[in-house]
Formats: sequence, C-alpha cells, structure tokens
Amino acid sequence: MILLLGSFFILLLIKVPVSFSLLVSSVLYMVAHGQEPFMVITRMAMGVGDSFPLMAVPFFILAGAIMNTGGITTRIFDFADKLCGHITGGLGHANILASIIFSGMSGTAIADTGGLGAIELKAMKDAGYDDDFSLAITGASSIIGPIIPPSVPAVIFGVVGGVSIGRLFIGGVIPGLIMGLAMAIFVYCQSKSRGYPKKKRATIREIAASTRKSFFALMTPVVIIGGIFIGVITPTEAAILAVVYSLILSIAYGDFHRKDFFDVLRETVNGTVSVMLIVSCASVFAYILAAEQIPQKMAEVFLATIPNKYVALLVVNIILLIVGTFMETTSAIMILTPVLVPITTSFGIDPVHFGIVMILNLMIGLLTPPVGMVLYVLSGVSKVPFEQIVKAIWPYIIVLTIVLFIITYLPPIVLFLPNLVFG
Repeated sequence: MILLLGSFFILLLIKVPVSFSLLVSSVLYMVAHGQEPFMVITRMAMGVGDSFPLMAVPFFILAGAIMNTGGITTRIFDFADKLCGHITGGLGHANILASIIFSGMSGTAIADTGGLGAIELKAMKDAGYDDDFSLAITGASSIIGPIIPPSVPAVIFGVVGGVSIGRLFIGGVIPGLIMGLAMAIFVYCQSKSRGYPKKKRATIREIAASTRKSFFALMTPVVIIGGIFIGVITPTEAAILAVVYSLILSIAYGDFHRKDFFDVLRETVNGTVSVMLIVSCASVFAYILAAEQIPQKMAEVFLATIPNKYVALLVVNIILLIVGTFMETTSAIMILTPVLVPITTSFGIDPVHFGIVMILNLMIGLLTPPVGMVLYVLSGVSKVPFEQIVKAIWPYIIVLTIVLFIITYLPPIVLFLPNLVFG
C-alpha cells in the first residue's frame, strides 16, 4: 500500500498528470505483487465500458457545446436580463439567473463559463461594470451548473458510489437555488456600495417578447428534468434527449451551421476523452483500494477516533476543500468516493446528501488556485491576468463556503425533493 500511495503522490509532486499518476502507481503495485500487467488494461476497459450511466457524460458535454454555439445561451441571458435588469447590479443578477437556467441543460461548470460566461462578460463590460466584479460573479455562478441537474459530477459520483443518479439530480435543485440566492444578496450589497447602475424596469410587452423569443430554449431544463422527475426517462436518456432537443432548436434558430457541427464534435471529443481517461485510470486505482480493503480500514479508524457524524462531516469537508484546491473534480470523485462513502454511511449519513456536499466542495475547488479550472477559462475568455481573477473571487468563495456548511448540517435541504419524488 505504501508503494501505491507513495508513488502516486510523488508523481503528483513532479507534476505528472493525475490520470497517468493513477495509472503508473497502479501498474507498479500490480507488478510488485506479482499480478499480470494485462489486468490493468482489463480494469481500465471495465471502468468505462461496463457502466450505462457513464454514457450520459459525453452527451451532456455535447449538449452544452451545441447550446453555446447555437444561440441558445444568448437567448437565455437576454431573458434573464429583462427580468433582473431593474435591480441594483442588474446584470450581476441576470448573470446568476442565466447560470441557474443553463444549469438545467449542460451539467458542467466549464460549459457555463466558456459559453454563457463570454456573453455575460461582454454585456457587463459594455454596461460599465468593473472587470473584477464581472469576472467574480461569472466564475462563482458557473459552479451552480453541476449542482442543479443535470450534473456530470453527479453521474460519476453515482456510478462510483453506487448511488441513485436520479436522486442525486433531484437532490441538487434546492441547494443550487440557495447558492443563487446567497450570491444574489452579496451582488446586491456589493453593487449598492459601488454605485452600479440599474436599468429601467422592462415593460410587460418587452418581457413577453423576450419570453416568446427564448421560450423553447427555456423549456430545455423542463424537458430534461421533468422527464427524470416523472420517471419517463433515465439520466442517460435525458442526456441524449438534451442533445437532440438543443440541436433541433439551434438549427431552427438559424445560428447553427454545418461548419459548427465539426467544431462542436471536436470540443465534445476533447472533453470526453479527458474525463474518460481519468475514469479508466482511476478505476484501476479504486480496484486496488477495494482489494486492500482501504475504505473499510479507514471507516474503522474514523469510527474509533471521531465521536459523531457532525465532527465526521466537518473533517470530511476540510479534506475535500483542501483536495479541491489541487485536484481536478473527476479525479477527486473517482479516488475519494470509494473511500468516503463507506465512512460517511457508517455514521448514518445519507449517500445522496453526502454526494451533493462532496460535489459542492469540489466545485468550490474550481474557483481556487492552483488548479482552479474556471479561473483559467475566465482568464482565457477575458484576457485578464489569472492573479487578478483570484483576488476578485475570494468573497464569493466565502459566501459559497457558508452555503456549503448550511447544506452539510441541514440534510433536508438536499433530501426533501428526492424523498418526495422517489419516496
């Protein structure tokens, strides 16, 4: 076990990519224990090939790419602006609302940041908002995406942890809305202190016109989430439906052309390969952890040293917040879920509740250096230095961390809807 973990952390320290660190350390372990190296290939294939729910991942990535290219995100933001523009810091609120709506379509924070974020940043700059304010709220609101269903991290957590993906999806709705409300309150206070302008309230006719223009785009989350809610489709089928629906809409809007199709496919392949490579390599690592009974041993240590589930949740949150600062989300879920789910379950913590807590922890990690993928995407889109974005985002990280602990210690926030829908 020392060889496995020691080699893994050494490889990480010398900046070997996480996927290859997992793979190399697993191979070293198997060779040292006299196991056949071909077992690594078998386990990698099983990690991605034996799971029907994992098929949802490329389809949600594809759906997000189509929406960003096909004019759907523009219509969503225009609609949100008509509703929120008259509030102090109106475009900041529109930014949050648009992210909440887009959350019901794409399932990834990067899709939100790279597509919708580019539109939001331009609109806010043209309206005279400071760069630090615009970048901070765009980055912070984008992490609502993997909390409100559909959610790519929830799919991966559900597969690895053996947890109902449908319950995870529905369980993220209320926490995602609370995140949006908390950020909206902070945006209002910040806008008030900075003296940001507010637009003239949109008339009923203007709102109606915007609603007509964006109606079918706004129906996307209703179609996707509604189908899961009433049990007509599985999360994987919902991902396929999202692709078909968004493609039909984009073509109907006239904003999606033949050349765009190949660009969207290329973006999807790049995103899918990076996720699936991590999943396949981590599945070998997870197999070894299971064979060595590491989750059970760690659960025994926790039970012996930690007095109750409240302290256990605090410790696990601290661990995840630290891990999220230097490890990519998919890697962290693949490595830690097999270890932490048995521990939290032994304390009587519902795995759906823990899943949402874990995902939110790791989403906050997307906003923190040194990894902070959302920060790098924002820097690329805006051409603003990475360091400046880091400085601006910290107040929102504090707000989101407060929300995290509220959700952690009030399980009904997560479990109310799944228990209502699924019983």
